[in-house]
Amino acid sequence: MVTRRKTQGSLVERAKAQDGARDSFPGEHWLVLGAGIAAWALTRTSPSVVVRTAGMLAATALVGRAASGRDGLSKLLRYTPLGRRIR
Repeated sequence: MVTRRKTQGSLVERAKAQDGARDSFPGEHWLVLGAGIAAWALTRTSPSVVVRTAGMLAATALVGRAASGRDGLSKLLRYTPLGRRIR
């Protein structure tokens, strides 16, 4: 299992590197915000608790990404008293 975790970590690191290397396009944050709202709207009336929960998790992640940009929340947290240690 140790090698599996190592592979997953490197996969995430590669995905982050590819995302950081690409150029963003105009309106990218608006599209991600729209996708988050759509994920919430499409799953909120489902009778399944699992579907509603998955939709809320996806919506939260997408709206958070739209609000914080490609650098994530660490860019915003640097300006808070507890976030000064974040690099």
